[in-house]
Amino acid sequence: MRLRVLGILGVLSALLVAVVAGTLLASAGRELGQEVQINRVSALNRFAQLAYDATLDGDPSELQREMDRYSGLYGEGVLIRLPSATLASGGLGEDRPEVRAAVGQASLNLSNTTLPPLQPFGSGPAYISRAFGPASQVLGEAVLEVKLDAARQKLRERYFWVGLGSLLLWLVLLLAAARVTAWVLRPVHRLNAAAQELAAKGKTASLPEAGPPELRELSRTFSRMAQTVSDSMESQRQLIADTSHQLRNPVGALRLRLDLLQLKLRTPEEQQAAADVTAELGRVEDILDGVLRLASAEHRASEGAAAVPDPAPEIDPFTILQEETDRARPAAEAAGVRLELRGTPGARLACKPAELAHMVDELLGNALKYAPGSRVVVDLRSEGRAVSVLVSDGGPGLPAEERAAAASRFWRSPRHQGTPGTGLGMTIVERLAAANGGRLLLEENPGGGLLARLEFPAVSGAHKAEAGDD
Repeated sequence: MRLRVLGILGVLSALLVAVVAGTLLASAGRELGQEVQINRVSALNRFAQLAYDATLDGDPSELQREMDRYSGLYGEGVLIRLPSATLASGGLGEDRPEVRAAVGQASLNLSNTTLPPLQPFGSGPAYISRAFGPASQVLGEAVLEVKLDAARQKLRERYFWVGLGSLLLWLVLLLAAARVTAWVLRPVHRLNAAAQELAAKGKTASLPEAGPPELRELSRTFSRMAQTVSDSMESQRQLIADTSHQLRNPVGALRLRLDLLQLKLRTPEEQQAAADVTAELGRVEDILDGVLRLASAEHRASEGAAAVPDPAPEIDPFTILQEETDRARPAAEAAGVRLELRGTPGARLACKPAELAHMVDELLGNALKYAPGSRVVVDLRSEGRAVSVLVSDGGPGLPAEERAAAASRFWRSPRHQGTPGTGLGMTIVERLAAANGGRLLLEENPGGGLLARLEFPAVSGAHKAEAGDD
């Protein structure tokens, strides 16, 4: 936006400078042209008077001497046609078409004492002419050659200085426009950055009040709104966490009473009903545990987005993947799943070990639950500036629209509604990945099934480790 505004202001200032420079140059051309014209018309009038006197006296010798003296001094030719003779100096003769035209016009008593507009890069002389004699009679004609080289040189010099001054003026205006544009747009950029920060982190710092009054008021309004939104989101997270925590006590008491009640039940129907209630109560406990874990993960995600000073350590994730894979092997064997671990040690990423273990455990649990009897592969890859942890299965997978919704709270595929679960696992994994600077990507497994990718930025040690392995 700044470049667009600066470009528009630059074009407008260039047009303004061009108009001013054009006006100055046109004025300079007129000034120099008028100066030459006044001087040469005065000389032409003098020669016309001398020619009239010479016609009356019958002696043109003095006139010829004046003409020769003038041509020697200025280098310009003079031609005067008397009734009895034609006098010339400076090599000017009627063999030139321009001179013949000037003489012919003057013979009709039509004076031409106006010079053409002065141009900096023109060439050739100009001619002015007039008749002389009494008011009712034309006795002869006088033609004066006007060489404009000196005036053109002066005009070119003025063009240079005006052009240089115009360039400097345009640069000054452009610099001023850049400062004004930065002053006006700086609050807009801050506001845009704060809006993005609010969308990503749920909180943002108060904006400084700078710039024009309208933008200062907008900054104050946005800061108040951002604080309100941040407080509301924090209150919502705290309410969910507190509510889930407080519900655990009555749920625990309910389970205790239910266990005591089961001791007094005698018929199979009563025991089955109590077992059903116990199963539902277990589901409620799972949901409460999931909500608490989600609240903790969202709190960590907000801390990570806000860059709270709690840096994650640099770790080699392969050890954690190995531990989680070994821990899941009994469940995998029970589900008929062939569990494989691929990749090699050496990759480095920044993540809290317990949170990475939690994420891998959730992904492995999902794979074992929804892809029984298939093959589940845990892989570690270094891909340029990223380190990826992949958990893939050979189960039915998810279509694209379901993969896009899988990380939403309490979302479950319509095909898995009968399978135990809370619909919070992928949400927790996504929040924990974000808290550690990574992201969760759900893709279609090339061999069929679902591929869950945890992608983290590689740290500097990754490249050194790879070099050491080579």
